[in-house]
Amino acid sequence: MKLTVYLHQNKRHKLGVLAEIDKKIYFEYDKAFLESGIEVSPFKLPLKNGVIQCNDSPYENLFGVFADSLPDGWGRLLIDRELIKQGKNPNLLSPLERLKFVGCAGMGALEYEPFIRERKETQKIVLKELANNSLKILEEDVNINLEEFITLGGSSAGARPKILAQIDKTGKKIYSSNIPLKEKFKHYIIKFASSFDGIESGKIEFAYSKMAKKAGIEMSDTLLLEDKYFAIERFDREGEQKIHMHSFAGLVHSDFRYPTLDYDDLLKVTALLTKDINEVKKAFRIAVFNLLTYNRDDHAKNFSFLMDNQKRWHLTPAYDLTFSLGMNGEHSMMYMGEGRNPTTKELLLLGKKHKISDANLIIKEIKDVVKRWGFIAHECGVSKAKIDSIQKFI
Repeated sequence: MKLTVYLHQNKRHKLGVLAEIDKKIYFEYDKAFLESGIEVSPFKLPLKNGVIQCNDSPYENLFGVFADSLPDGWGRLLIDRELIKQGKNPNLLSPLERLKFVGCAGMGALEYEPFIRERKETQKIVLKELANNSLKILEEDVNINLEEFITLGGSSAGARPKILAQIDKTGKKIYSSNIPLKEKFKHYIIKFASSFDGIESGKIEFAYSKMAKKAGIEMSDTLLLEDKYFAIERFDREGEQKIHMHSFAGLVHSDFRYPTLDYDDLLKVTALLTKDINEVKKAFRIAVFNLLTYNRDDHAKNFSFLMDNQKRWHLTPAYDLTFSLGMNGEHSMMYMGEGRNPTTKELLLLGKKHKISDANLIIKEIKDVVKRWGFIAHECGVSKAKIDSIQKFI
């Protein structure tokens, strides 16, 4: 089978063609795109003529830049459940067939044709109903309508139940992202708690976003909808314009499910890609924050880069910042080789290696903010019991 890939940023470019032959996946750039000089994945898919095969990817032989578009976790669950309803075996679905489900509705600016279905125009969004239904889906209730979640972009990516929506500046008017963006509205991701998150997960992530901003970390606008559901503005959209996004995991072809990378790798890749010490400092600041706030779900897909219309790369605003014990109590990414008990010592070594002259100051600034965790969390409505339980770790 074949898929045509487009980069829909500023204008719609035909990027090239993906093909699967005998369970092997090949890609060929469009000749006109080669002349553009736009490198959508400079490390693993540089611009060159001819058919290219990926041999080192952990994503079923798919180049990382395309694997970034694949649904995972929640999105994969939705698609698999729908296929089972149709009497099909989801285990037989190839990566290219899964990209057909994504079509033009994935994160970032890559689009795939042909796609499985047109997105239906759904306007009315009832968050409580969607949240309840998402839990029922996780509990394997076969009577829940999966189509509604797939239509609302829930199959795009990410591990937790979520939808893509447009929200006005008051946070009270919410519509589907499938209809044209309304005036004074912006694109958001709205998350719902999974079965293991706990009922305060939205409030906790909202409190972490407030704490991160106070700590000088760049983040998109965040909202706590109906005092329960966490929402974050999408940084891969500017109005109706799409922006190309590439995860750290996809850039270096690392399986984010395994703790194989170090923050040293992240800062090194940030420097190579952006050629800007300020971007490296942004990555360092997030590394410090994750250590001090006990966010151990800091895997390589939770860091991404954006490419602007001048072909320049920047680290995205931070996302998925929240309290997490991590797998086996360890950080998903190590700090200079230490994953279980990293300290300020490793942070200073990291800063020194990457010539961050004000590393000490950055650490102090973030420590001062984290000391106010209880006050910040209380303002966000987190219960005293949950504040105290998290305080024991941070």
